[in-house]
Amino acid sequence: MRILFLTCVLALLCAAPAFGAADVCVECHAKTTPKIVSDWKNSAHSGVGTDCATCHGSEHTTAEDSHEAALATPETCRQCHPQRVEEFSNGKHALGWKSYKAMPTTHWQPMTLRTGLQGCSGCHKIGLKSEEELQELREAGSTYGAGSCDSCHTRHLFSKKEAQSPQACRTCHMGMDHPQWEMYSSSKHGVRYKLVQEGSLPEDAAAPTCQTCHMEGGDHAVMTGWGFLGVRLPMPDDEEWAEDRATVLKGLGVLDPQGNPTDRLEVVKQAKVARLTEEAFRKEREEMVKVCSQCHQESYARAELRRGDDMIRIADDLLAESIRVVAGLYEDGILKKPDSYKYAYPDLLTFHDAPTEIETRLWLMFLKHRMRTFQGAFHINPDYALWYGWSEMVRDNNYIEQRAEELRRRARVDKLLEQ
Repeated sequence: MRILFLTCVLALLCAAPAFGAADVCVECHAKTTPKIVSDWKNSAHSGVGTDCATCHGSEHTTAEDSHEAALATPETCRQCHPQRVEEFSNGKHALGWKSYKAMPTTHWQPMTLRTGLQGCSGCHKIGLKSEEELQELREAGSTYGAGSCDSCHTRHLFSKKEAQSPQACRTCHMGMDHPQWEMYSSSKHGVRYKLVQEGSLPEDAAAPTCQTCHMEGGDHAVMTGWGFLGVRLPMPDDEEWAEDRATVLKGLGVLDPQGNPTDRLEVVKQAKVARLTEEAFRKEREEMVKVCSQCHQESYARAELRRGDDMIRIADDLLAESIRVVAGLYEDGILKKPDSYKYAYPDLLTFHDAPTEIETRLWLMFLKHRMRTFQGAFHINPDYALWYGWSEMVRDNNYIEQRAEELRRRARVDKLLEQ
């Protein structure tokens, strides 16, 4: 028994940081970064003895060697939270950095937007990164987001309660191309949760949060049925929808003009921004039905999700029609196809780098209004689905068709003047 006791004591001493190490860090940082210290003192980490050296190492001891402080990454968190880090690694958030870098014109953006907090990278840094990518961030002098976990569990408090609040999701899931916060917070779900937060409804009232639906039981492997792009394989049995979806896939550069897969399909696979098998889609759909059935009858849940699918079908019809109009302008030489476009279709993933007014209107139709059409439906917000989504797509389509006719008319006039 005595030997066992001594063994346990020795193990604890070996695992513990050097005596007084945390006190040294706190003494200095209480002056230089006091809120970091107060956050850590209020954290669960502080209560269980996880100190600065646990995450940042012990090489940094003076103001002159601050660069020696180790950069915390998900692997740092894995030491104590292996299950959650493994779940996170299998979810779409872990792919945020890869999907950002996969966009065809990311490298055209100003460096500040690519490495700092001013552009897409500010949110997409939640994704896992290779050691080479981490080194690039170090050299750029912007290591924010390298830890990934701290995107939701803000350092150095790393609060579980904060990460469980829908407001934690708001910092990224809002704005032009994915206004989930705006849709959720003004939906019946979001309004009821707000009433719970302010005490107007009891704490156990049915009031789902983002985490209720997308992180059931705390599962960090976040994934959705349709994926960010709102496209999936195999093609639907409905021939008209299948043709429209093929056109959308051509606009995304996943299929070439003849309908054959391109090398970009592999990028979409790796980034998991679309479900590419029926099994993958059904897995996510059934998990969502299970969640919805906690508050609703299963038949009602399935019916509402099918209505969301129908909104994608309706949106695809409008978007495909506009894509074909612009592609026709390329084919007839009315509109010059950008040299950066690999195929004879407008590239929806060029975003704001679209070179002309009509092409800009097309990517806005895809990224802003189509997203609102189907995301509004799945977030149970009819106003977003209708007025901010489908109605705007109708206006986009009208504009693109009218503008295309003007361009064709001008081309005919120019040709007559040349004769």
